[in-house]
Order: sequence, then C-alpha cells, then structure tokens
Amino acid sequence: MDTVGANTWQPYESEPVLTPAMTEGHRATPGKEMDRLRRYLEAVVDDRRGGPVHTAVAFNAAYFGYELGGEGYGNGAFDIDTFPTLTLGDETPALPVGALVRIETGSDPLYAEIVYKEGRHPCVLPGTDIPAWVSGAPAGAEGPGRGQDTSSPARRELLVPDLTVFGPALQLPEGKIKRFRTRQKWLNKDGHVVVDARYTSASEAELDDTAAFVHHLLTCQRESLLSPLVPVSIVQLAGGNGEEWLREALTGLLDTVRYALRSSEVLRSWGHFALARTRIASGLRHDGALGEADLYALTGSVERAAAPATRRRHGLQGARTAFTAIGPWLRTLAGVEPLLTGVEYAVSVCRANLAVADFVRGDTDNGLRVGSGVRITLDDDFENGGIWRSHHPGADESDGSDPLIPAGRGWRDTVGPPETPVPEADDHTAVMEEATEAPLADQALTDETIGIQNYLRITDSELCWQAPLRLAHLMEDYLPLTPMVCDMLRLHGVESLPVRLELGHPGGSLDASEEVQEVTLDLTGETGALRGVQWPIDFFPGLRIYAQWPRGGTVFRLSTAELDEPVEVDGQLISHRYDPHVLTRDGAPGSGRDGDSSDGLDTRRLVLRAVRRLGRLTPDGHALLDRAALPRGVYATNPAAHQITALEQALRELLDERHLYAATGSRGADGQPHHPAREGEAPIALIGYAPNPVVVSRPATSGREIGQVTGTEHFVHGFLRRLPTGWEPTDAQRTAYREHCRRVGKADGWELPHGYTFVTAHSRRR
Repeated sequence: MDTVGANTWQPYESEPVLTPAMTEGHRATPGKEMDRLRRYLEAVVDDRRGGPVHTAVAFNAAYFGYELGGEGYGNGAFDIDTFPTLTLGDETPALPVGALVRIETGSDPLYAEIVYKEGRHPCVLPGTDIPAWVSGAPAGAEGPGRGQDTSSPARRELLVPDLTVFGPALQLPEGKIKRFRTRQKWLNKDGHVVVDARYTSASEAELDDTAAFVHHLLTCQRESLLSPLVPVSIVQLAGGNGEEWLREALTGLLDTVRYALRSSEVLRSWGHFALARTRIASGLRHDGALGEADLYALTGSVERAAAPATRRRHGLQGARTAFTAIGPWLRTLAGVEPLLTGVEYAVSVCRANLAVADFVRGDTDNGLRVGSGVRITLDDDFENGGIWRSHHPGADESDGSDPLIPAGRGWRDTVGPPETPVPEADDHTAVMEEATEAPLADQALTDETIGIQNYLRITDSELCWQAPLRLAHLMEDYLPLTPMVCDMLRLHGVESLPVRLELGHPGGSLDASEEVQEVTLDLTGETGALRGVQWPIDFFPGLRIYAQWPRGGTVFRLSTAELDEPVEVDGQLISHRYDPHVLTRDGAPGSGRDGDSSDGLDTRRLVLRAVRRLGRLTPDGHALLDRAALPRGVYATNPAAHQITALEQALRELLDERHLYAATGSRGADGQPHHPAREGEAPIALIGYAPNPVVVSRPATSGREIGQVTGTEHFVHGFLRRLPTGWEPTDAQRTAYREHCRRVGKADGWELPHGYTFVTAHSRRR
C-alpha cells in the first residue's frame, strides 16, 4: 500500500488535519475533511509496517503530529521525563493502548507507545484448557464469583510497546534490545512488558477503549495534551478549556478517527485495530506459519472443540462448551516465533481473529455451523488475544444476538448458570423438529419471545443489553426495559418519572430533538418501559438497539451499530444490524408505523403476509407454513371458490418469481407438522419465505455531504509551520504565538520553537 502523496497531510507543513467539526463525531464531519484525515491515517498505517494501528494510536498521530518516513513523534510536543514508567513484572497504574511510556532498563530508558494490550490471567496456562470463568471475568477475578477487593482491582496484562515511534534519536541499538529480551529483565523474550495493572476502581476497569484513553489524556498525559506545540490544541478544537468540553471534544475526535479507519477501502478493522489489506493478503499467501493453511486449521479447531466425537442416530448428545484463546493457540504453531515478537504479535492476533470472524460471517448461520451444529461466538475480546466460545448443540442458543459482540458467557454462566427456558408457541429459538412444537398455522405475532432481549454486560456501575425494535414499539413510541433494570428502579419507590434518553445512530441521520430526549419512565405495569420515545424516521422493525443504563441514574443511552456492508432485503436497504426474525414478522405487507392491517392488500400481498406472520421461524429469519393452512391464514375464514382461484394464481406467481419457495415436511400421528420431514411420517407441502439479504456497495462520497458546501469560506485555527533552513519568523509571528499560548492555557506564553513560525488564524475557501 502506498498512500503517501502530495495530498497527504504532513505535520507542521500545512493546516492541521483535525478540525472543530470532528469534535462532534464523524456524522458532523464534512466529507472533504474526513477524506483528508482518512488519507493521512492510511499513510500512517502504511508507515507503521501495515499496522495494526489502534484508534487511540491513530489519534496520537493526528493530534501530536506523527511524521512519516521514520521521524515519528521525534519533533513532538512532549516532555519525555513525564511519561509513566513501566518495569517488567512490577505493579503499575493501569494504562490504555495509546499511552506514551518510559520503560526502565537500569541505564538508558526505552521510550515507546503502547500499541496493543491484552489480559494474561495466571489461570490460563500453555497446553491446558481455559477455565470457562476466565472468559469475560472482571478485573481481579480469581475464580467463579471470587475476586480481589473491587475498590481497586488489579489484573495481569501484557503490553506491546512500539520502540520506534520517537525516531532514531531515542532508539537504542537493536543489539541492546535483543540482549534485554534474552535476559528477560526489562522486556520479556518477545519484546513485551507484562505488569500487574492496578485500577482505581472496578468501574475504571470496565471502561471501553475510548473512555479509558480519554481519561488517560486528561490525567496522565494532560501536559502533552495541552501543549501549545501540538499542530492544533484541543482547547481550540473544543472552543474552550472546561473539563467537560475537553472530554466531549476528545470523545468526538476519537469517534471520527475510528470511522476514518473503518471506512477506508485499503484497511480492515478488528475492533479498534486497523490493518492494511495488503498486509493481510501477503500473510495469507505465505506458505509458512500463519499462512492460509494455519488460519484454516484455526477455524476448524474452534469448531471441533465442541463438536460431538460421534453421531448417534437415536437419543440426544450431551451439551458441550469449549473456549479457544487466540494467544495460546498461536504459540502451538511451528515456526511462529518471529510472528510473536514485538509489534508482530499484535498483527498476528488481529489476523487470527479476523480469520475466525470471516468464518463466522461467511460459513455459519448467525454463528451456527449447520453441518456440525456447533455455535461459534466471540466471548471475550481482551483476555489472551481474544477468546472464542464453541457450543454444541448450538441451535439451543439462538437468541438473535450478534456472534461477534463479546458476551462474556463463560463468566456469567459459571457464576450464575442460566435457567433453561420453557419453549413457547412461537419461540424463535425452538427448532421445527421438536416433538412438542405447536401447529405451524397457530403462530401469533404478539408472542414476545421473538426478538427477546439479551444481556451483554452487567457490572457494578452499569447494565448493558440489546434488543430489536418491534413494530409495536415504533407505533406506540415506547421501549420495554429489562426486568433487572425495572427491579432496581422500583427499589426507589417510584412508579413514573421523567428521564433523559440519549440516542446514537452512527451512519444515520438524527435531528437534535432525537439525539437527546426527555421521556417518561413507567414502572406501573408488569414490564417497565420508556414512553414517549421519538423514534427517528429511518428506524425500522428489527433494528437492533444497544442500551446502557448507569445504575441508579436517570439517563438511558441507546445506540445502533452499522453493518460492515449494507444489505437489501425485499427492496429495503438496511445499513445497521438487525434481527432477521423480527424483520420477517413485523415487516410483512400491511405493516407500518401508521397501522398494521391486511385491509386493502391484493391477494399476492395477503399470501406473503400470511406466510411471514403465521409460519414457523428458522434461525436465519425464514418462515415455513403448512400449505393446507394457507387459505384460512389468508382469509381468516373458509374462502369462497373465487377466492381459492385467486389465491392459487397468486401463489404460483410468487413461487415462479421466487418471492416464496416450496418445501416438504411431514405430519406425525398426532397431527403436528414437522420440518425437515421425519422418516415414517406422511409428507406434507410447506410454503416458505426467505429474506435473502443481498450485499450492496456503500454509495461513493459525493463531495456535497451534510455540512459541506463547496466554494464557501471556512475558518482555520492558528498552527505551527516548519520553516525552510535558514529562515526566521518575524517579530509579529513571535508575538502572535505568545498570544496563542495564553489563549490555550499558558499564562505567560511560550516562545516559538527553533525552526518554526506561527500561521495565525484565518479563513480560506475550500
């Protein structure tokens, strides 16, 4: 990948690549500004050997002025003596990815940027099975339900430092670094630092990558953050120096940076890490360690870990759950040592996780491997390079949740094993061959087991869960709450009160009145709900909602998540994650925000509505209906002769045009229909509906996005610019820089650094 060119930003040569609009997040960033940032970050990834580059590291590059070609942060705005200190094997205050650190060596310290970190729980030993409770365990956990003092937990963590980012002036000779690794005194044998990371609280340990890094910037790295020597100060970008202003601006900038990485056509992302596609491709073409054959073996081993050893014609196989950690698995490969050294270890972990993720996306049904019946899901994205969970029989666990969102079931199920649910009439997790299932024609739309809520994370400070929107929620402007949230709120003795709802919709459009709303918390019924929700116009039945409630608070945060690639289902363009079961049920003809009725539908749409509303659902959103039940399902009574004729004609057309398909089931001695057909039972005809999502390309940037008007003036904040050799700044520019320093927080001003001038704030046309 060669992305460096005349249009790529060079720090201290032209106006900063970060802009005030970016502090509002990627949705508020004009297209040209986003393109300029994206080109620069692509060049940074290329300059750093193809990645991986974390969102926090990408922010550092754009904010502190990472210079391409080997100089890195060599001219950056840092007092390196203020960097937090790391010593191999010691306890240290927890640090996020993106932290700039000083590694003690007894003589010349190593200056580095932490580019990757993972958990290294002492209970995960090479060559042994991973204890289930470790997957998703909170910081300090020592066993199922056992942990340290949660007021200040500690966790064993491996940190991967990049020792090259401060340029040749601060790099030690390679031979000396190799001696450090051989002796394993300041670095371990792989060039990493393993520490006991101490967190100030359990809630700090639960912070996501973005929140943890923002906290670090505003505390440990504050002096560098507020330095007037950066290309553009956060004070300028935020429009003030209030603490909350700075925090919100940093959060918005990180959102913008992450979107720039994820939306690049030449990069691929695993979580917050971006790698060059060319780097991934060259690894696959490699015949040695971690080539295509090894990654294929990895996906196979994850599946086989829970697959039954033998198949039995009669009876049930016992349930089996297994956990595969990527880091320990990598160490089982022959000849892999060079790929586990230094930053290469982070590359290898990301490549391996992407291989499993691609397998789950492409060769499974929402995580369920059809041939073996094993369900594969990501359970922990931090411990030992990430832990994947394999379970058989996987059909028992189909709750519609995204298999690539870490669920932490290893810890949750060990601490509090879930109760086995009793199947209901239209439970979408039931399989059609169960002997206790109800007749296919007796299914009801109002069955609340479709699109059931699913917990994602439960901590001391917050509850997070996900659930799809139902048609009723959109029509009646409400969102039901999980029973656990309701139980906690009822302890305060209130039945109704106003609360704040904050709504995020990345990649979509929201009015200001929709982003922050005052809604009513209603606890009067059996199921509590938020009422009076103003749902955006492009929200649809089945859209998956991710909810967060800080315990004891009166704020609820809801958000959606973009699909990697948009899909089209029956002419409906869908760009966000959704529940296929709900889309099939609630998106049937005649359903919409204005009403839900078959009135006015022609016969073709009546048939489609009946199959989608009455058919038994499969895990991927198919609906299958007993052919004999179709006439009554369409007309709700015994149809007349002319109605039968019209129905048959409509059905033939729908089958010919592949809007529906024919299948064969069987009927048991008790009159119940089954699919697939059972041996020895009378065959029956079924009619099926398949959603058939088709991947579509994202529309190209038009150059006239929201907030971007070509040919208009825009404001450019003052910034430092490097001078040609022998040039000097004018007195006016020196004075302007001192005034600039005073505005961003340096009371007595600073002098211009040698070799630089100051470009004062100005306006220019795009």
